Amino acid sequence: MIVEMRTYTLSIGATGRYFKAYGEKGLAVQKRILGHLAGYYSVEVGGLNKVIHLWAYESLDERAQRRATLWSDPEWLDYVKEVGGLVQHQENQILSPAPFFQVPPAV
Repeated sequence: MIVEMRTYTLSIGATGRYFKAYGEKGLAVQKRILGHLAGYYSVEVGGLNKVIHLWAYESLDERAQRRATLWSDPEWLDYVKEVGGLVQHQENQILSPAPFFQVPPAV
């Protein structure tokens, strides 16, 4: 299993608007297509205006297939048009769980 950690740096003051749009339009599409949401957070101390989300996959191949499906979905493309201007920077990391850690199951 791998976990993708995606960090978005948003425009100052945009976190509330981003979360509102994501909760109303983006979350359902991503959960339907990407599947295993392992966490979704905002940063309170340190580098602010950041949103971090974690998605678990069985492999890099599964991730690639699911992300290709996401980017072909009309609902997702409409959502991205709405929030794209709020995101100033994006960073993605692929994480491997430590040998003693089990990623919690999808809810």
